[in-house]
Amino acid sequence: MPRYCLALDLYNDPALIAEYERYHERIWPEITASIVESGITDMQIYRVENRLFMVMETTDAFSFEAKTAADAANPKVQEWENLMWKYQQALPTAQAGEKWMLMKQIFQLEK
Repeated sequence: MPRYCLALDLYNDPALIAEYERYHERIWPEITASIVESGITDMQIYRVENRLFMVMETTDAFSFEAKTAADAANPKVQEWENLMWKYQQALPTAQAGEKWMLMKQIFQLEK
């Protein structure tokens, strides 16, 4: 199964970061459904200071393009994304409107 790793920053404000984490303790069910329906089989988000790191395991049929299109057509996902943007800030090299940036794998342990 493919694995993707992405990064994003939060605003460096302890109160906002705490609030963001509270939202992620109880993700809206519509958001969970949209994640699963897109072919994402596992998702984890880690944080150090204000940097977020997301790991996604997907089916072979998963497509970022299809996920983006489905999200754009889903009013509840758009509501969630607009709410989360209150806490998130793009990485310095992000394009306009780009949030999570795909990371390049540079090492894998070979046994």
